[in-house]
Amino acid sequence: MDARQRVAVLVADAGTTHAEQAGIEIADRPAELWQLLMLSNLVSARIQAEIAVTGTASLVAAGAGTPAGTLELDWQQRKDALIAGRYQHFADGTATRLGECARLAEGEYGGDLRKLAAASQGRPERTRALLQRFPGIGPAGAAAFCREAQAVWPHLRPALDPRATAGAERLGLPTDPAELADLIDPADLHRLADALVRAALDPAMAERVLAASPDSAEPAGV
Repeated sequence: MDARQRVAVLVADAGTTHAEQAGIEIADRPAELWQLLMLSNLVSARIQAEIAVTGTASLVAAGAGTPAGTLELDWQQRKDALIAGRYQHFADGTATRLGECARLAEGEYGGDLRKLAAASQGRPERTRALLQRFPGIGPAGAAAFCREAQAVWPHLRPALDPRATAGAERLGLPTDPAELADLIDPADLHRLADALVRAALDPAMAERVLAASPDSAEPAGV
């Protein structure tokens, strides 16, 4: 199995991205970008990604799908939404941080994170730095945001951070981001990035991909 086939098998095995699992349609629109920022905030904690996914979905269902909507919820309502989404252990601090993030998003960007992309002037490192101004978003959270946002912010491509390249190494794939990016359609780079992180964290998934027959793979980008 060549590298392109292995990437195709990996992406197919991974299925939907974490953002999609949370019900977020990755789009260059204010609501979806805010929801992605919330997910990136939740996943930054030492917690399973699946719980960050359910916590984000619960927040959106409670009305926190935009910065303004998040601010309409009081601290207790945000906490209750997190707990309803099984995000119990960090609910108190996260409820506080999300309010602070929403105020920053409203104050700096009018609730529209597309203005953050514009302020970065097409520089990925600047985008990551601006993201890290949000409480709770550190380097890992900014990387998580960029892995998904590269689907709609081309200036981030290839957003293949060390967590992703660790998955590539486990699968015998190139670890250079540019070489990895050449193995898939640019529009699907966010799927590859998400799948590589999963492979890094899930040895069983990596074993499935490595054991897969070349006949089971479709051309990358399909």
